[in-house]
Order: sequence, then structure tokens, then C-alpha cells
Amino acid sequence: MPSFKIDVSTAVVFVATAPAPKLVSKQTGERAVDRETGASLSTVGLLISDEGEGNLYQVTVPETGIPEGLAPGTPVSVVGLKARDWENEFNGQKRHGISFRAVSIVVGA
Repeated sequence: MPSFKIDVSTAVVFVATAPAPKLVSKQTGERAVDRETGASLSTVGLLISDEGEGNLYQVTVPETGIPEGLAPGTPVSVVGLKARDWENEFNGQKRHGISFRAVSIVVGA
């Protein structure tokens, strides 16, 4: 499925939740990895506010693109933010949504 670039150049972005490992399986604890680079992936909650509207997004980022000590409340910039729609079936139920991925997060606004 295609992905779409998201322009956050005029947005104010803060860390809402600290980075957490992205898991392939909660049961086994297996980490998700980037298929191209092999880097482990993490998920970071970001509050993105633009044009009077703020939303919380869970963004997947390679560990190599996350600065050490990233904590809630930290103003950041997001590099290479993209959105991709997804759909799957689990236990006979169809699910769908939008996933967000970034190349890196940089401290400072």
C-alpha cells in the first residue's frame, strides 16, 4: 500500500509518551525490525498541534532515529513523517486503520 508524506513544518510537536519497543508478538516479546535496515523499532506518542487542532499520534521510529532520554513534554521535530493505511483480519474480525512512521525525531522545535 502506498504511504503519504505528512507536512508538520508549521506544527508544534511534543512527546506525549516515551519510546517503547514495538513488538511483533506480545507473547514472545519479539521486537519489530525495519525490513530495509534491520534496526529495531520503537513507538513514540506525539502530540501534534497545528491550525488550532491537536491530536495524539503513535509513531513508529527506528531506534537509531530516537535521541537518548526522550521524555514526555519534550518539544521535538519529526523527520520524514508518513501515513499508511492498513487492513487485516484477526480471529474472523476485519480491522483497519492508519499507521504513522518517521525517519527520526529531533529534540527542539
